[in-house]
Amino acid sequence: MNIECKKKENILIVTLQGDIDHHTCEKVRAVIDDTLEQIHGKHILFCFSKVAFMDSSGIGVLIGRYKLIQRLHGKIAVCGAGERIKTIFHLSALDQLFPIFETEEEAILYLKKGETV
Repeated sequence: MNIECKKKENILIVTLQGDIDHHTCEKVRAVIDDTLEQIHGKHILFCFSKVAFMDSSGIGVLIGRYKLIQRLHGKIAVCGAGERIKTIFHLSALDQLFPIFETEEEAILYLKKGETV
């Protein structure tokens, strides 16, 4: 699992590469939480373009980050998800918590202004 984090204003952009499963979820959680605290971020954008698989452990990590962001009065968005990941989001109802956008730019606009393109 490779995790790249960058800051854009008060948005933590997390680009994930690899599978998100019980072997990698603790690393994903720790990196996101630590980075979010360091940058004093309010929103998270997950880029899933390089993720092919996510199990229930990954779903748990995302729900945990959702609860954290809710306490900060922020939002979470997802971009670049392939069909397999979109199906996982739909079956687990994560798509009800996180809007899924095709591009990073659309997601950032939503996080900044609460608008969709």
